[in-house]
Amino acid sequence: MARKCEICGKGTVAGNSVPRKGQPKKQGGAGQHIGVKSKRVFKPNIVKVKTRINGTTRTIKVCTRCLRSGKVVKVS
Repeated sequence: MARKCEICGKGTVAGNSVPRKGQPKKQGGAGQHIGVKSKRVFKPNIVKVKTRINGTTRTIKVCTRCLRSGKVVKVS
């Protein structure tokens, strides 16, 4: 099973890690210089939760945003 929310479909996303050197012009510096970009991964905050679906108790993977917004109700 993938690292993906079963409610909203949020999953792992690739991006760049961008190192910046120097003081920004806004703060009185000569400006920032960008170094060599390297790939990185943004992972969602996924938790396993027991919930009731169609009258049966199931364990599903849900992102914490869906859990907090009330899209899923936990069963104890």
